[in-house]
Amino acid sequence: MVNTKEIWSLLEQVNDPEVPVLSVVDLGVIRDVRTRGDEIEVILTPTYSGCPAMDAIRMNIRMVLLQNGYKDIQLTTVLSPAWTTEWMSERGKEKLKVYGIAPPLPLQQVCTPGLFHREEAVACPHCGSYHTSLISEFGSTACKSLYRCEDCREPFDYFKCH
Repeated sequence: MVNTKEIWSLLEQVNDPEVPVLSVVDLGVIRDVRTRGDEIEVILTPTYSGCPAMDAIRMNIRMVLLQNGYKDIQLTTVLSPAWTTEWMSERGKEKLKVYGIAPPLPLQQVCTPGLFHREEAVACPHCGSYHTSLISEFGSTACKSLYRCEDCREPFDYFKCH
């Protein structure tokens, strides 16, 4: 009989290949673990529907389960509802900050006369300053933007809210 808690613990060992400080559990891409007898089904939702890391994540999940004696493994990808940064663990968000990536924060509404847009208040993971500016909507991966701190002058990735 399969122990679901043990499976979750093993999944904590599988890191995101693009952000190796995060486990797939911290990242929130593991939606559920279902068991029937000796069969394990891991339900996953990618951060983006075309996320290139998902093939490596699926392979790494399968490998850790096989290495621990589980053989009847099914990996199911579910795209709806779409993944959101709200599914990330608080521990994972703290790991991002320590690693030098600003963790996702709630979107802020900013109103300018004649203009309405959404802007995120992003703190520098190096010095904590909110005096930061967006350099590019696209960072080192599709799920990150590139920012610069105007106080310590360091560039940093920001894990986008979505």
